[in-house]
Amino acid sequence: MIARFGAPPKAGVKYRMRPGAYAVLLRGTDMLITYQAAPDDEFQLPGGGIDPGESPVVALHREVFEETGWTIGAPRRLGAFRRFVFMPEYDMWAEKLCTIYLARPARRIGPPSEPGHSAHWVSVQAAVQMLGNAGDRHFAARFLR
Repeated sequence: MIARFGAPPKAGVKYRMRPGAYAVLLRGTDMLITYQAAPDDEFQLPGGGIDPGESPVVALHREVFEETGWTIGAPRRLGAFRRFVFMPEYDMWAEKLCTIYLARPARRIGPPSEPGHSAHWVSVQAAVQMLGNAGDRHFAARFLR
C-alpha cells in the first residue's frame, strides 16, 4: 500500500492519475530544492510529471534539469506516496503518484529553464521546514542528521 499525504479524495470528484518522479539531492548537509512561484507559491523537491511513453528515470533527469539547471547521477528509488490535489495549470483534479529518488547532483549547467522556478541549496533541516507538502517533508526528513 502506498502512503497518502494531504487531504483525502473528495467524494464525487473524478481524479486523473498523474505519475511523477522527484529527487532528494544532497551535497554534504545541504539539499537542493526548487521554489515554484505559480500556481502555488511553494518550495518543492525538484521533479514533476512523467510524460506518456517516458520512463520515470528519464522524466526525473528532465524535470530536475528544467527546475534546477542541474544534471544528476545515480538515481535510486526511495519510495512513493499519493496525494489528491487540484492542478489549476491543467484544470484537473489529480491523484499524484509521486515516486521519490535519491540522486547525486552532478553539475550545474545554468539557471532553471522552467518559468517561475529557482533552485536553492538549504540545510536538510531547513528543507524539512520549507517544503510545501507533507510527502516531500517526509522523504527529506529521512536525511536529518
